Amino acid sequence: MRAPAVHRRRDLPDRVRIYEVGPRDGLQNEAAVVPTGTKVEFIERLVAAGLRTVEATSFVSPKWVPQLGDADSLFPMLPARADVRFPVLVPNLAGLERARAVGVDHIAVFAAATETFSRRNLNRSLDEAIEGFAAVVGEARKAGMWVRSYLSMCFGDPWEGEVDVSQVVDVALRLVGQGCNEICIADTIGVATPGHVHDLLDSLVGAGVATSDMAVHFHDTYGQALSNTLAALEAGVTTVDSSAGGLGGCPYAESATGNLATEDLVWLLSGLGIETGVDLEALVATSAWMGDQLGRPSPSRVVKALQERSAPERSEP
Repeated sequence: MRAPAVHRRRDLPDRVRIYEVGPRDGLQNEAAVVPTGTKVEFIERLVAAGLRTVEATSFVSPKWVPQLGDADSLFPMLPARADVRFPVLVPNLAGLERARAVGVDHIAVFAAATETFSRRNLNRSLDEAIEGFAAVVGEARKAGMWVRSYLSMCFGDPWEGEVDVSQVVDVALRLVGQGCNEICIADTIGVATPGHVHDLLDSLVGAGVATSDMAVHFHDTYGQALSNTLAALEAGVTTVDSSAGGLGGCPYAESATGNLATEDLVWLLSGLGIETGVDLEALVATSAWMGDQLGRPSPSRVVKALQERSAPERSEP
């Protein structure tokens, strides 16, 4: 398998933690329900490829996300690995209790940086949503759980337009104050550019949020996900979200297209000499397999390129 030439940059981190979201964010808005066994095999293949943080599912009501309605049965089927985290998304205290009942110890909550998206996605005002998360985060931390908070619409909102940096910082600080271990800065509709990424991350650091407590989550709507990832690495962030094969988007934001593909991210990081622990060949094979299960090819450029390169050459008749 072909690999990129390595050219190390001294101003970038030595290692990046990839937070794989394919099994949850990647599959959540698939029209056809994926069988539980297929989801488990997908996760097992991702772990075998070297991914050590794999967001497995969501304990949201099946009424809202039918695709993830099997969370209670899926989670106990995951491999017991001390070196692997399987975070799950929880929307409220009821979801938290369901997660605790099956042994979850890493959770994520989902906040928004804008009023409109909070009302459309969570059916609550921004203040009401943040207040609601306080109880979930507090109970989770008391139970010894690790807690991430997604912060969506950090760079732009389809209804409100560009989002002011200070607004994002204000909401992030409120979440940090509640006890979240990690804040994931999300470009939900993919409108960010590197300068905007630098400005926001620099402002968060200036407000007291350490880069070690941040993650980034970029969508590739305008083809900027890798550029924005590099900007985040330059700012000192070392946790990057991605989805195997580029699966997924946000079902509540119509202009949001696929997540950054994990294969594309690994290719970038490999070329920069940054360690990820991921076997690219195994990962490509996993995404190709998942594409077969879904009945369509992976949108990842790296998956396409490496599959085409490895295909047997055909002679002309």
